[in-house]
Amino acid sequence: MSSLLHFEDFAAGQVHALGPHQVTAEAIIAFASEFDPQPFHLDEEAARQSILGGLAASGWHTTSMLMRLMCDACLSRSAILGSSGMDEIKWLAPVLAGDVLTGTFTITGTRASSSRPGIGIVTFTSTLAKASGTACIEMTGMFFMRARAA
Repeated sequence: MSSLLHFEDFAAGQVHALGPHQVTAEAIIAFASEFDPQPFHLDEEAARQSILGGLAASGWHTTSMLMRLMCDACLSRSAILGSSGMDEIKWLAPVLAGDVLTGTFTITGTRASSSRPGIGIVTFTSTLAKASGTACIEMTGMFFMRARAA
């Protein structure tokens, strides 16, 4: 466990790169079929006729892709203990089949828990954008992180 990132390894201003991640029509349809079966997530013709302009990932799918990329960047190799929730999730632009997403996971603050010794609270903002530079999601929140043993 000593190779894991702990609370002390995170500091305000740290930026972790996310992606790239290619979004496929198959992934959009598979996610939507199980979790968000709306026509513009399942059917290309219905999607073209919607305000989204094409087969679009569910916002929840986009959020899940962001979470996966955050895990790939550093959370899967950290002593993370979970979260009490996100402060805000903004879906800024549709994520369409064929888009390639990249972004950042930025640490905005850290503090030791006042009620739980050995646990720190890390706040962050994460964003993903398309290759064109158009931002498609922004998420702010926090997570609990185990501190190193004294």
